[in-house]
Amino acid sequence: MEMKPLGRTGIMVTDLCLGTMTFGTQTSEADAHIQMDMALEAGINFVDAAEMYPVNPISAETVGRTEEILGNWNAANPSRRSDYVLATKHSGAGFTHARNGSPISAQTIPEAVEGSLRRLKTDCIDLYQFHWPNRGSYMFRQNWTFAPAGDNTDEVLANMQECLEALQVQVNKGNIRAFGLSNESAWGTAQWLRLAEAGAGPRVASVQNEYSLLCRHFDTDMAELSVHEDVGLMAFSPLAAGFLTGKYQGGAVPDGSRMSINAEMGGRKSDRVFDAVAAYLDIADRHGLDPVQMSLAWCQTRKFMLSAIFGATTVKQLERILAGKDLELSSEVLSEITAAHRAFPMPY
Repeated sequence: MEMKPLGRTGIMVTDLCLGTMTFGTQTSEADAHIQMDMALEAGINFVDAAEMYPVNPISAETVGRTEEILGNWNAANPSRRSDYVLATKHSGAGFTHARNGSPISAQTIPEAVEGSLRRLKTDCIDLYQFHWPNRGSYMFRQNWTFAPAGDNTDEVLANMQECLEALQVQVNKGNIRAFGLSNESAWGTAQWLRLAEAGAGPRVASVQNEYSLLCRHFDTDMAELSVHEDVGLMAFSPLAAGFLTGKYQGGAVPDGSRMSINAEMGGRKSDRVFDAVAAYLDIADRHGLDPVQMSLAWCQTRKFMLSAIFGATTVKQLERILAGKDLELSSEVLSEITAAHRAFPMPY
């Protein structure tokens, strides 16, 4: 693993990040705490959560449970809180299980931050992220239906300004250290940067968007912005929601897997996906590589990559991931991956 700068904050994070979205549903609290111990012992210093977690499924009854589980670990290990960088997220407009679906605003930010701090049992959130833009997003396979033309630009920018000002208050209080985005576009990220540079509030340090061998939207405009503006990508679903493990090939649906809960995998499932996965599995097999480890190591070769957020439902899955944490791919493997991408471009 490598240590990388979190934007221009001075904070350093590992290029692998423990994702926690299954903590409290698919992953028990006991196993979640074991995963925290294992990840830190392996040298990982970056953990990502969200106030809306856990998922699979999302429900009003479980919202905030992931943060509570992490908070219980923090309470049991007070001397280790400084060993890792803790990230969490403010849910956006339309999420009815938090604040009745209110958009992110100067009014919701203090309440959301205080709620996360309380559940996480910590004095400070290292990276506070907006889970998705109030104006909507082309993420989650909405890239051909997202219609930004209906937005009032002045209102959008005014909201961004007030949110940055509210975040600065939280920074001044010591409640948060850095600010990040999630499910954002190039235009949106550029506006957040512009407003911060004009003095409105903290500068964007990172952006958390979906990225994997099967989902490479970030390779276009976001990549250039990321590199030139020091806004690194925190890649979520780098294993393509489990497709790249190979466990769903041949019509298999393992008990307890995401597909057993969400049959269409949020729109990811298609014949093209299975064909693309087969190509990547073949590359891994011919080179004696674990496909999970290969997929994560490939993410780490991307110039804009800050950290790849992996999720492990079970301790056994985490063991498999950690075994490849220092894997470096050969030029031959990278060339074959590029060829496979050209043959099976953007399955979703």
